[in-house]
Amino acid sequence: MSSGQATPLELVDAAIERIERLNPMVNAVIHTDFERAREAAASPELPNGPFTGVPFLLKDIGATQAGMPHWLGNRALKDVNRQSEGDTELGRRFRQAGLITLGKTNLPELGSCPTTQPLSCGPTNNPWDLERSPAGSSGGAGAAVASGMVPIAHANDGGGSTRLPAAWNGLVGLKTSRGRVPNRANISRLLSELVVTRSVRDTAALLDAVQGATDVDLFQLPAPVRPYVDELAGHPSKLRIGLLTDGGTRTIDPDCIEGANVTARLLEEMGHEIVPVTGEVMFGGDGSVNGRLWMGGIARRVDGLGELLGRPLTADEVEPYNWTAAERGRGLTASEWSAAQEQQQLWATALMDWMSDFDVLVTPTAGCPPLRTDDLWPPEDKPWKIASTYALIGLFTLPFNATGQPAISLPIHETDSGLPVGVQLVAGLGRDDLLIQLAARLEEAAPWAARYPVL
Repeated sequence: MSSGQATPLELVDAAIERIERLNPMVNAVIHTDFERAREAAASPELPNGPFTGVPFLLKDIGATQAGMPHWLGNRALKDVNRQSEGDTELGRRFRQAGLITLGKTNLPELGSCPTTQPLSCGPTNNPWDLERSPAGSSGGAGAAVASGMVPIAHANDGGGSTRLPAAWNGLVGLKTSRGRVPNRANISRLLSELVVTRSVRDTAALLDAVQGATDVDLFQLPAPVRPYVDELAGHPSKLRIGLLTDGGTRTIDPDCIEGANVTARLLEEMGHEIVPVTGEVMFGGDGSVNGRLWMGGIARRVDGLGELLGRPLTADEVEPYNWTAAERGRGLTASEWSAAQEQQQLWATALMDWMSDFDVLVTPTAGCPPLRTDDLWPPEDKPWKIASTYALIGLFTLPFNATGQPAISLPIHETDSGLPVGVQLVAGLGRDDLLIQLAARLEEAAPWAARYPVL
């Protein structure tokens, strides 16, 4: 748009046409706000930012904007059509960047799992194969960008929820360093918010537009030395790069292993040192700790739904997988919860110490390529049994939510049938700049911009 070849209203109308045409097949967008978007596009008060007039979609959890739905994937909140009362800081910064929000994207209820098939709004279909999942929890965002509905969409990541949809939809997904992006109400050390895009350039430019904690953010980092878009031209000197492809006791799909190996070979050709490593630290220790904390967190989220509604929720108003997790989470004593928090932090510390031996780590993003949606429904009688499949999907992503380190998924590889396979790069805390530099060089070496699903 900055070239003058299109007006904001023309861009918005083009995106609306694509959403109306594609969403019946994909089900990525669960609410549209087209008239207000058109009004914003035509308004002389539209902010003049780096993304002025660019169509955008907001995920229905995390950052909010006033007057938009706030259902969190839950049937009870959808039934009363609960609305956001105001903009969060990140929601405000999205507006100030010039992005025009056309609607809200689908997600699993409470954002609790790595597939997007809530009972409240129905499954989102992966544009590369409509019978497969787009991952989660930012699956609606990933499917919307991959199918070309919009060029950029809000995503967030508490265990892989930005990187996994990027991997399964052939996109770029950056989980920023803890404290890089504002989130004034956030007390979780796991959560990061940003977007999914089709290019490293768009990710860097958006990060420039929204980065920087407020004075009252619990987690804060020093400002970057220079704009992230300037890092796109950077050529890091020789780096020591760890390559991890084993999954401990879990079997990783060969396509995902090959994606990481392909990336390592490209980095080696650029002059970097590749050091194969094993994952004892990443996958070692008491694996049930993360599960206990997750179940306790789900219990709190279910209670939070009741606070939003003004009454407790019943079992038929929460999906069985989350209801079962919440019941188990409520069984934790305060001492058990505190001990689990301490154990997770000790694990994160050990992981960061292990990573200090190299500059960057390369892994598969997910433990498998996109799975069929029908294979990801929790069993009705024992819904928790799907957890082992979920754990395989997010095996490589959760550890770096615990450490707070930046991690990016890049669409460098694909299966023989053409399904996207993402590769994850991880750097030290605060080194988002290094990831953008490497990602830009990999995008040059193995360009993906021309790859679109047939849809």
